[in-house]
Amino acid sequence: MAKYDSMEKEIETIGVIGAGQMGSGIAQLAATAGFAVFLHDLDPAALQRAQGSISASLRRFSSKGLISQAVVDESMKRLKSTSNIQDLQNADLIIEAIVESEEIKKKLFMQLDKISKPSAILASNTSSISITRLATSTSRRSQVIGMHFMNPPPIMKLIEIIKGADTSDQTFTKIKSLSEKLGKIVVTSHDYPGFIVNRILMPMINEAFHTLYTGVATKEDIDNGMKLGTNQPMGPLELADFIGLDVCLSILNVLKNGFGDVKYNPCPLLVQYVDAGRLGRKSGIGVYDYRKGVDVKPRAKI
Repeated sequence: MAKYDSMEKEIETIGVIGAGQMGSGIAQLAATAGFAVFLHDLDPAALQRAQGSISASLRRFSSKGLISQAVVDESMKRLKSTSNIQDLQNADLIIEAIVESEEIKKKLFMQLDKISKPSAILASNTSSISITRLATSTSRRSQVIGMHFMNPPPIMKLIEIIKGADTSDQTFTKIKSLSEKLGKIVVTSHDYPGFIVNRILMPMINEAFHTLYTGVATKEDIDNGMKLGTNQPMGPLELADFIGLDVCLSILNVLKNGFGDVKYNPCPLLVQYVDAGRLGRKSGIGVYDYRKGVDVKPRAKI
């Protein structure tokens, strides 16, 4: 009974696993909204980078008059970094934002299930992996849910909430309320591969790669065509670089395996780029080259 009584309490402390771009963005968002936040990563250097990027981001918001300096200072005070996962044992909600691998996420959820308090909700920021399957690695399936933030989390207004087969209405209601407190507009998806956004977005990105691969047009014309012709702020190839080509490939494989439809087969050019370590902005080169003083043009064919 105590477990369910405590589930009625408001979320006050949030743990975030993974100090990469998504994890640090979620941590920043939660701290700015007034929550106590523990940001966990096994790599101390990643935590240090995250602290620096969060501080710089908050200062930019302040310089634009979007938040006050007092909010910057208070947010940084509420944010704690740790390499010890036991520090998250009293969190009311733990959100994982680690590598997009079902096997690795399941191992993490097994660990979180053991160290977190019984009433804690475990959430995944996965952009495509089954919440139902992730929940099976825990003893609290009703308290496992998907919270798919868009990148970058402090700026993008949308969040996808995904209910697994066993996610309770109570958990859903609590996370929907929290998401609205974070300033997000909520859309709800059933637990099918890719959910809403990536079910539609990734085939478009994949087709853009096929258009480049078969020599229909240059990367610049493909992106300009979609930006100016369909009023998108970023072209699909530019967006793929921003997301990470490895992430795009992973999601396409989830869609292909989940639906068994050849239309989700990743373009060979996308596969080659990932094999070559050309992952997009985060690696310095993807479809476009972001390294200073270097001009390496992606080839249209393997």
